[in-house]
Amino acid sequence: MRKLAKTILCCLPFLGTACSSSNDIVTTTVPQLDLEKYVGKWYEVARFDHRFERDLVGCTANYSVNDDGTIKVVNAGYEESFAGKYKVSEGKARRPDENVPGQLEVSFFAWFYSEYNVMELADDYRYALVGSKTDNYLWILSRTPQLDPADKEFLLRQATARGYDTDALIWVPQKTE
Repeated sequence: MRKLAKTILCCLPFLGTACSSSNDIVTTTVPQLDLEKYVGKWYEVARFDHRFERDLVGCTANYSVNDDGTIKVVNAGYEESFAGKYKVSEGKARRPDENVPGQLEVSFFAWFYSEYNVMELADDYRYALVGSKTDNYLWILSRTPQLDPADKEFLLRQATARGYDTDALIWVPQKTE
């Protein structure tokens, strides 16, 4: 019981931001999202600062489809440098409404789900712009460690047009493979 209470107390700071809403951002999602194409490895090119990824470099997200139709989420990165401790977080995602294919919900804490909006997605699934229902969370993802400069410029323009402060993005160092 004490362990459960500690877990709930640790999650309380996230509840305030997850439940708040910003009217200044546009969070519409892509009209089509083929999960079979979306699964696989993504490199985190840029993100807003937040506690659960603070000081991590070389961040990746790996998605795979579970037997029950949910999505296994494995996020990983190195603390402070590529020589730092390798941290892995496992979670799950689900599509809450089949009529809104670009909107998922992700959970790393048993019953607590956060919105995961795929707002921009290349036709060939080489990049994605992901946000939530608040302006506190934004990610630029790529299938390769380095994003093409034209794609980067496009995603920055789109994020800005949606109301995000792209000056606040942290550009995540990635290993070249």
